[in-house]
Amino acid sequence: MDEKTPVVEDTRPPESVSTSSQHESPAQGFAGLSLSEKATFLGANPEDVLDAEEASRTLDTQDALKRAQHLIQLHEHDPNFNSQSLERLQSFVNEPGLFEKPDAHAGLLSAFKTEVSLLTNNSPYAEVRAVVGNKDDVSAPAGSIRAWTIGMFFVVVLSFVNQLFSVRQPSIRLDAAVVQLLAFPLGKAWERWMPVGEFTLLGARCRLNPGKFTQKEHMLISIMANVAKGLPHSRFIIFTTWLKKYFNLPFAASFGFQITLALSMNLMGFGLAGLTRRFLVYPSFCIWPRSLATVALNQSLHDEDHTKVPGPFKRLYSMSRYRLFLLASTTMFVWFWFPGYIVSALSLFNWLAWIAPSNFNLTAITGLQKGLGFNPLPTMDWNIVTHNVDPLLVPAYVTFNMTLGALLGGVAIIAMYWSNTYYTGYLPINTNMMFAHNATPYKVSAILDHNGLLDEAKYQNYSPVYITAASITYYIFFFAVYSAVISYAALYHWNDIKLGFSSLWNSFRRDKRDEASKDFHTRLMSVYREAPEWWYLVLNIIAIALGVAAVAGWPTHSSVGVVFFGIALAVIFTIPTGIIFATTGIEVEYNVLAEFIGGAWQPGNALAMNLFKGFGYVTVAHALDFANDLKLGHYLKVPPRQTFWCQISATVVSAFVCTAVMNFQITKIPDICEVGQKDKFSCPGIQSYFTAAVLFGSLGARKVWGAGAQYTAMLAAFPVGLAFPIIYYYTTRRLPKTHWLTKIHPVIIFSGGHTWSPYNFGYMWPALLPSWLSWVYIRRRYLAFWSKYNYVVSAAFSTAIAIAAVVIFFALSFHGARVRWIGNNPESGCESTACTRLKLPPGEYFGPRIGTYVS
Repeated sequence: MDEKTPVVEDTRPPESVSTSSQHESPAQGFAGLSLSEKATFLGANPEDVLDAEEASRTLDTQDALKRAQHLIQLHEHDPNFNSQSLERLQSFVNEPGLFEKPDAHAGLLSAFKTEVSLLTNNSPYAEVRAVVGNKDDVSAPAGSIRAWTIGMFFVVVLSFVNQLFSVRQPSIRLDAAVVQLLAFPLGKAWERWMPVGEFTLLGARCRLNPGKFTQKEHMLISIMANVAKGLPHSRFIIFTTWLKKYFNLPFAASFGFQITLALSMNLMGFGLAGLTRRFLVYPSFCIWPRSLATVALNQSLHDEDHTKVPGPFKRLYSMSRYRLFLLASTTMFVWFWFPGYIVSALSLFNWLAWIAPSNFNLTAITGLQKGLGFNPLPTMDWNIVTHNVDPLLVPAYVTFNMTLGALLGGVAIIAMYWSNTYYTGYLPINTNMMFAHNATPYKVSAILDHNGLLDEAKYQNYSPVYITAASITYYIFFFAVYSAVISYAALYHWNDIKLGFSSLWNSFRRDKRDEASKDFHTRLMSVYREAPEWWYLVLNIIAIALGVAAVAGWPTHSSVGVVFFGIALAVIFTIPTGIIFATTGIEVEYNVLAEFIGGAWQPGNALAMNLFKGFGYVTVAHALDFANDLKLGHYLKVPPRQTFWCQISATVVSAFVCTAVMNFQITKIPDICEVGQKDKFSCPGIQSYFTAAVLFGSLGARKVWGAGAQYTAMLAAFPVGLAFPIIYYYTTRRLPKTHWLTKIHPVIIFSGGHTWSPYNFGYMWPALLPSWLSWVYIRRRYLAFWSKYNYVVSAAFSTAIAIAAVVIFFALSFHGARVRWIGNNPESGCESTACTRLKLPPGEYFGPRIGTYVS
């Protein structure tokens, strides 16, 4: 792999280039520009520009025209493709005079041939070109003993840390970028001190130390550890089924049930990822923005050329990336002790609510604990800032669209709450808990029999379930995003989907070759033996068998049909949701849709609904994580079969480690999942999962959203979500690609709208400033500086927070050591105990009368 300093696109034309017309911009003075100016103009590395100019000299004009037409067809509605480059290509294609007198336009044609060559002989995306080389060293080792040993070590570490802190609010997790940085010194130490140690293993000659620690080995380690980041979904099912405060069904304590379920869902996700490679991995438009940070760090750590780059304050910066990582992580490690332990009030800086904690309107709007979080300075904790999006990793338009969606969701909550819609005025404004018609927490045990199934008579004698304004908004935006994904994918990616199916079909036919649809990096990967589709089909069969065993072998009171119908739902949604994730870095989680269908299919059985959701939604989430890892191997040219075996091994090991840690959490951590748990292990995700299990499972979708039910009107979100991308498409199709309106993304806006309950705007909007500073200000003005340091800072902060949290928990909190002062317990009034706007008279209740509920 080519080692080079990343250069990221700057869409501003150089001052020396005229912009009076589309034709003049690339032609006038282009030949007179310096190499670095050409690189800035085209958004490329200088070496890539030289390669493109070389290739353009042998490029026929008609061939350049065909390539340009193909690029326009593929990227006309692509938000990640450079809009100015697209307009230049369109002006080239739509001007017949260029071809009638080519000699008269030699300079213009030469400039366009260079750009076309760049876009077709390399990645068409500047962000990808900045970090992914266009050459491959086929002799570089990848799946060495060194890589497997270090990789498995980090599989265990990440599984342990991420599972342990998954129930914390806010959660803390290590990611692939962290592993990249921590694995590098281990790999270099192995390279320096371990003996060669040649031996034979299964008939193959192996070396304990294969020599230089390569980028491919490094990436294989990251891929293995990245598997551990995607924790088994079975943890939600086990927590809610086992714990007394939820469904209290003791059979869930069986380790056999736990591990069978975990392996089934994880292996099914892996199998689906392999079968969708031609839709989500091989196409160039699937850039996987979050992966670029991992690739950039891989390139940076192996780049030994510490060149100086111009940056802010008119200075040249020569600090190595690794030294910056050590400096930034040390600084964040020290700082996190303040919001994480010494002065926790800095984590959620609730200063506005402290002014008058008993003022309901003030705390409801500005409160960060129980309110909506409209606070101009809500946090000094980087873990809060990055809760929804990491502003240094995802493009700025993603962060801005997410924030806009969250803002719209907040307005909807305010309007709903102060109008007492659905009796929300009698309930707290922002919590994911459920309530009975007397505004008290809903007692699920009051409507269930000893098997955890709905007892209709008990239900009619108790109460329907009511949810808060924030939870209603959460579900409305979720309903809208599901249908929006379908219409958006159909409008903007229909050709991509067709190409994917054509490629998949041709892969089973020896007489068909698929070279025309392959991008540059896919052509480089063609020299390695592919992991065939039938390998992944076998994994799916094994996963189905394990799923059937888990459902039928323990008293789940569920049909094995939940496995097959759930998987059928997963097959439908993997591709459209995968395309959104691969292009924006935002994952559309359609868990609510799976809950809706599962609850309608087998009403009254929460566990059956949870199992359906696991196989219908969670397998997709795992499939997308595995597809992301496959893209990492694709970018670094790791042989596909080596990627396959490292992923499947890491999947099995991670499942066992996470299941063991989960048992430790439930049996050894006091007051786990209780409000106010001393180490913040209050399980917000588990509580939301339980709420959904009752709404969709115990009660069933019919009682909640069916005809005559309490929340039927919310179903209007489905057609609204379906229509919005269509209206947006026809509104913007004739606008210039540089128009601000074209930066709106319907699916991401809806995704931002469901970031509420129990979280609030204070967890979202703080990402705006670092996103603008990184992607808009620094990236446009100091390209090399941004490319060299941006991803390193993000990884350093994440690493430091995770390490500090582990030290704080095991060295202090777990043993009862606390700093007892007001800075760690500042809340009072409505931010300590949730208040409501309206009060019920004693003995009264709202909603339909007892015994008349929808059945």
